[in-house]
Amino acid sequence: MDFELNKEQKMIQKAVKEFMRKNIAPLAEEIDKNDRFPDGIWKTLGELGLLGIGIPEAYGGTGLDIPAFILAVEQMARTSPALALSYVAHVNLCCHNLAHNASKELKQKYLPGLCSGDLVGCMGLTEPDAGSDAVGIQTTAIKDGDVFRLNGSKMFITNAPEADLALVYTKTDPARGAKGITAFIVEKGTPGFSVSGKIEKIGNKGSATGELFFNDCRVPKENVVGKLNEGIRVMMNGLDAERVAVASISLGIGEASLELAVKYANSRRQFGQPISNFQLVKAKLANMYTEIEAARGLIYRAAIQVDKAERGGKGTEIHKVAAAAILFAAEAASRAANDSLQIHGGYGYTLEYPINRFYRDAKLYEIGAGTSEIRRLVIADELIRRGTGYP
Repeated sequence: MDFELNKEQKMIQKAVKEFMRKNIAPLAEEIDKNDRFPDGIWKTLGELGLLGIGIPEAYGGTGLDIPAFILAVEQMARTSPALALSYVAHVNLCCHNLAHNASKELKQKYLPGLCSGDLVGCMGLTEPDAGSDAVGIQTTAIKDGDVFRLNGSKMFITNAPEADLALVYTKTDPARGAKGITAFIVEKGTPGFSVSGKIEKIGNKGSATGELFFNDCRVPKENVVGKLNEGIRVMMNGLDAERVAVASISLGIGEASLELAVKYANSRRQFGQPISNFQLVKAKLANMYTEIEAARGLIYRAAIQVDKAERGGKGTEIHKVAAAAILFAAEAASRAANDSLQIHGGYGYTLEYPINRFYRDAKLYEIGAGTSEIRRLVIADELIRRGTGYP
């Protein structure tokens, strides 16, 4: 399989790398310490065209493909996994879902503002009692004339405290289970819709996480995304892309952890020589590099498959390949951050060296977007149902 990047993909990769180096890297520690992004960051991302990757130009996007989006995420995460996380929640979970499933009217109404950075989006799926069991959501939407009345809550929602609108999954026919789910767009300021303050986290600081509350929140029927009671299709169609996007954050974390480890090992001297000369340090560096490159191969392969699927292509491998990509990448990133911190020794356990931030950030990606345990079940179920797919 050819992973050679095309001209547009290389352009995105270079542009995001330079933007992060010049504008975010000097502020990364401050962002982590203060748990907030620089003012105007969303508008800047919009002006650079990054919020519109994967969105048709007719709706304010820049087009391009899923691999280009994945490369942007990877480069962001090498400097600030938190910014990459909020970026994925906005572009992938909200914008891409709207672009692929919403009515023309909803696309025209919301996508231009989301692509420009005038609006911030989020996606509300997880609930206090429905995490890995996504179809077990309890938030309801009952039809009342020309509106639906939403009641319930959502938990651990990235961008919630900052978002202007949310793509929200509800049960419109609870008796039908997964076949009674409907997705809605809910705007900030809608009566009956409220948002919590930031949930304090151990890592990914700067990326705001909160709760969404619905108390007889009246949403126009026109705000249904997709078809009534067919929200499970909207949900499942976006899961593969989400898994690959989150895997790319882990890839960026792994790359950063290795780069920091090599730099420190070359500069730190013990017993009269750089610790990079020690065999056990070399072994850690070699293992980190090998796992990062293996993760890259899985992620890029999955990104190509997701892009083909979104363009109407067919295939049976994407579910297990996407799950394998995020499973391996997330665990590899945690190992890389752990080994990098170990190479840093006592200094790695302080807040003085940036590896502490990547160490704290990495763990989330074994939990969010489906835990490692759920990813293993997805892969195994696909193998049992469809076979290995090997020629």
